[in-house]
Amino acid sequence: MKLSRPARRVLLVTHVVASASWLGLTLGLLALGLTAATSGSAETVEASVRAMKLFADWLLLPLAFLTLGGGLLLSLGTQWGLARHRWVYTKFWLTLATTTATAFALRPGVNAAVASVTAGEGLPDAGDVLMGPVVSLSAYVFMTVISILKPWGPTRRGRRLRSAGRAPRPAERLTEPV
Repeated sequence: MKLSRPARRVLLVTHVVASASWLGLTLGLLALGLTAATSGSAETVEASVRAMKLFADWLLLPLAFLTLGGGLLLSLGTQWGLARHRWVYTKFWLTLATTTATAFALRPGVNAAVASVTAGEGLPDAGDVLMGPVVSLSAYVFMTVISILKPWGPTRRGRRLRSAGRAPRPAERLTEPV
């Protein structure tokens, strides 16, 4: 089913705002992680990891799911197609992977750091608060770049549909998260 122009615009704005927020939040988490990893003050370390936990608990997953869901709905309702262009396909799988990593690696790492610091044991490993944001930020910047440049051309399925000279049927219309 193709989205109406107003619906597509609302979804697109929602998706872009959620994606930009997720990227900005991750940049903030990186700044807090760097502060925790490099500070000589126990109070600063504790404040930094507690702030990271607050953001991770309340904002990360909602933004991740909003980005993933908005992109998927856009892909199902526009001409780009989830499996028609390599850049769209790549973005979908990277978004799914980063959402999964957020839930099962980044948040638990932040929670472990907070538990350790709160117990007076200090920051267990700077990697707990730095690696998640570094990897996530790299993925988000990469996805932003390919959203703008749209590299690599169509997939095999996209070439087949194009050469057949027909629009995909609704079940085939797996379109793009922008």
